[in-house]
Amino acid sequence: MLPPELPPLPALTRAEAELIDRYLDVVDLLGRINPARPGDTYRGLRAAQALVAKATALRDALELMHRRGENEVHAPTLARALRVLDGERRAGRVALPPEPEDSPA
Repeated sequence: MLPPELPPLPALTRAEAELIDRYLDVVDLLGRINPARPGDTYRGLRAAQALVAKATALRDALELMHRRGENEVHAPTLARALRVLDGERRAGRVALPPEPEDSPA
């Protein structure tokens, strides 16, 4: 059985698509670095090293939008694109995990 078909991405400019892609790259790396999540230090170190380049690419995407005269971020459209690309789950890895419930004494 095939998985359900994802909704289509909203129409984005090339610069907006680049912004979304680079933003999710940074979010993914921050999720790997999150000290509140289990994992080894080497994985976090590698993600932190890669973060510099990905943050620079994110800056460049925003700079390109600005140079092209795309001076507004169309948040509802970009939020739809992030949802289609699993942005909620990916960004959730950056947040603190829920507090474990105390077991009954």
